[in-house]
Amino acid sequence: MNRKAQRSQGDIFRRRALVIGIVLALLASACIARLSYIQLFSAESMAQAATASRTVTKPLQSQRGTIVDTNGVVLAQSVERYTVYADQKAVADFKPVDCKGNNQSVCHSIDGKNVNAEGAAAVAKLLAPVLGMNTMELGGKLVGESRYVILKKNVVPAVKRSIDKLHLSGVINYELTSKREYSDKDGLLGGVLGGVDDSGAGVAGIEKMTNASLVGKDGSVRYQRGANGQEIPGTRTESEQPVDGGKVKLTIDWDTQWYVKKALQDAKKKTGADWGIAVVEEVKSGKIRAIADTDTYAAGSDGAKMNASKAVTTVFEPGSTGKLITAAGLLQEGLHKPTDKFQVPYQTEINGQTYHDSHEHGLQNLTLAGILKESSNVGTVMASKNYTLKQRYDYITKFGIGQSTGLNFPGESRGQLAPYQSWDLRTRNTVLFGQGYSASALQMTNVVATIANKGVRCGQSIIESSTDADGNDTTPSANQPVRVIDESVASELMDMMESMASQYKNVASIKGYRIAGKSGTAQVADSSGALNNHIGDFIAAIPADNPRYVVTVVLMNPDGIYGGITAGPVVATIGEFLMQKYEVPASSARKNAIPTEW
Repeated sequence: MNRKAQRSQGDIFRRRALVIGIVLALLASACIARLSYIQLFSAESMAQAATASRTVTKPLQSQRGTIVDTNGVVLAQSVERYTVYADQKAVADFKPVDCKGNNQSVCHSIDGKNVNAEGAAAVAKLLAPVLGMNTMELGGKLVGESRYVILKKNVVPAVKRSIDKLHLSGVINYELTSKREYSDKDGLLGGVLGGVDDSGAGVAGIEKMTNASLVGKDGSVRYQRGANGQEIPGTRTESEQPVDGGKVKLTIDWDTQWYVKKALQDAKKKTGADWGIAVVEEVKSGKIRAIADTDTYAAGSDGAKMNASKAVTTVFEPGSTGKLITAAGLLQEGLHKPTDKFQVPYQTEINGQTYHDSHEHGLQNLTLAGILKESSNVGTVMASKNYTLKQRYDYITKFGIGQSTGLNFPGESRGQLAPYQSWDLRTRNTVLFGQGYSASALQMTNVVATIANKGVRCGQSIIESSTDADGNDTTPSANQPVRVIDESVASELMDMMESMASQYKNVASIKGYRIAGKSGTAQVADSSGALNNHIGDFIAAIPADNPRYVVTVVLMNPDGIYGGITAGPVVATIGEFLMQKYEVPASSARKNAIPTEW
């Protein structure tokens, strides 16, 4: 190549180099200009955008409030639990730090040895023993692209603290949750307490009834997170602490509930009954101290959520205990006195309808008090000759049948009471002795409690007090007390009931205490509609001379049929416990009992 050609190629190279240099200089100038612009004009907004991209708001869960008995015994509470989850992308990048020197606060080891693995395998080897999981199974859950994979729920705080010591922040994380725990493991109060759903909201029983009081207020916290999702220390900008739910105190006494439940279950076994119900009510306040049935659904279980207490939801014809309402109406309306005399045959016929007593007998000379003592259907119908249909209906209503108890318990039944205008020729008389309408055990308990409370029907209650998350008083109001019968009429009825209860003194008595009660037996339709079932019940006010408690026991299909024989002894057993537990003074001697025969 000649010199001229070489100079030509050199010129071309220099021109190209110059062009490239100019281009590079222009690019550098542009970058410098852009950088200068960002620093001078956009630095703040860029920093804010970066901070915003790293800032998260994390909710802080509140705990559901507690349910306690009248003495403060905890029946339901929410306890701290955690949901452990993994960031699979962070897991894939995980490289354990070997322990050496003074790096114990950040290194990873297993039994003092290095992990000798990376990624999911390393995390699984570290975490599986703490979670109590199989290493291979856990390793499989850790592999993937998700930023949120749940590894285990309901982890206790002690396990969470052990995970903290593994130094897996950003790789393995957890969320605070809660678990509802109940003292009732044996189904003593399951159908009453009910339960909550997966979100922690009450769906049955007291949990549903008082949900607004028990629900807490969640809080939140804002902070900046690192590349692996971990909180960057010192970056919290604002937080609002959660507020736990309030407290609900029941009128239930847990010790009494336990004893009543046991007595009822023993009675079911002894009598062969299909099921049983028992209620204990404080006379002067209307507070329910025990409410039991023979179901054994543990509180919080699916069974407890699906099956509310039979004492509130199940209704039945009360049978002869309903004669108390009739006697109260006859006395209050002045149609009879307790000493009025009647000659009562075994059966009678009215408007083509035949009524008879539970067992055959000859002509009996009974007072009105005697009719109640002998629980005579025929005598009750005879005494009610001038007792109008409207009066019959009104007194059944006044005593609370066909109405809400005021508890507002989920699934509560009002009972069934048809308008008197629709009663047929038979029903208009059967209602006199507790047939032709239905009531719950709670309602019938309050019938006797009204008589025992000198004729005043108190509103029943099962919530003694309650507060919400803000500390506001949310105690539900019970129905207002209302006078149903005069005090003098109530006193006469108590005397008549004491004579009735004395018939069962050999099987239903409490040493040192007088009992005023009424037994009942009623036929009940089965699934086919035939009257093949029967209810035996007994309701008593104890002590008769100064009533403190009313005890009701109802048994379905017990052997022995009659309520005084089957349910009476259970009432006495419960009553004896109540007298001892609450240190009730012994009764005074009975004087001047109303004559029952003539």
